[in-house]
Amino acid sequence: MKLLLLLTMTALASSAVDLARVESKALDNTLRLPGELAPYEAVDLRARVNGYVERVLVDRGSFVKKGQLLVVITAPEMTAQIAEAESRAQGAESQRAEAQARLAATQSTYDRLKAASATPGAIAGNELVQAEKSVEAAAASVRAAADSVRAAHAAVDAVRRLESYLSVTAPFAGVVTERYVHPGALVGPSVPEALLRIEQNSRLRLVVAVPESEASSIPRGAHLTFTVSGYPNKVFNGTVARVSHSMDPKTRTMPVELDVANPKLELAPGMYPEVNWPAGRNASLLVPATSVVTTTERTFVIRDKGGRAEWVDVRKGKPAGDQVEVMGALRPGDTVVRRATDEIRPGTLLR
Repeated sequence: MKLLLLLTMTALASSAVDLARVESKALDNTLRLPGELAPYEAVDLRARVNGYVERVLVDRGSFVKKGQLLVVITAPEMTAQIAEAESRAQGAESQRAEAQARLAATQSTYDRLKAASATPGAIAGNELVQAEKSVEAAAASVRAAADSVRAAHAAVDAVRRLESYLSVTAPFAGVVTERYVHPGALVGPSVPEALLRIEQNSRLRLVVAVPESEASSIPRGAHLTFTVSGYPNKVFNGTVARVSHSMDPKTRTMPVELDVANPKLELAPGMYPEVNWPAGRNASLLVPATSVVTTTERTFVIRDKGGRAEWVDVRKGKPAGDQVEVMGALRPGDTVVRRATDEIRPGTLLR
């Protein structure tokens, strides 16, 4: 009986065991990251002057062009302010004309006295000096009057600019998504309520929260795909355009923006798409899937160490064809048993 057991052990020890090398490869991983669509541009339009809404020319859902008239505001006191400013400008013009007339008179007097002073004893020297000073004073009055005219015209222009604010126009092409006022409503800087909300939805921003572990692999300018629940069978595209370069301390993620063309308006701000985000290409250790042994106590591979079996604890990663990614105390080039079982005990002769 002992002889038979010895022969069996000898046969097992001398039997050939199929070995495989541990390989190191870079795996392409793709993450499904949640995102949120936002309008490329959005603004709440407000009145810059106090007044009453006279007309609202658009409503929710209206498509508008840049510069298009949206709301007309009326402010009766604005007409009085313009008339007052123009009256002051006219008064300043009159004062400048009077100053110019006085300058011309004093200049003429000075010229005559200077001509007469050429005859000795005809004109006292002090009288000529007084005439010259009168000319200088008149010229200063003309300059002051000219400054007053410029200030008066600037005041007129300022009031007219305020009057132009009574016509509210679209700052960019888009769609009206909210209407807050109706004719007769009091609006102005002192009123917190806006007039309209306009969003540019033909082009969207897709904001993706990228995990900290993938922040270093952000593919700038890359074209990524994503899906939305409203179109389960359709794939959309976006381009990585902006990176915040700042981690959110609460979620440990970095916001990244993609530009998304939306000419057919199939997508809408507020949708939550899933983005196919390419993860970093990290070198992984791969072994045949049959080399990994999983028991109730541990997961391991059997490494060839000097011709004898050695159990090495590992963790399984992602599959790669007929191989599997493993993490453990292995190195590229190690040899492991291709078809391993827990019957091959540590120290068993493999060769």
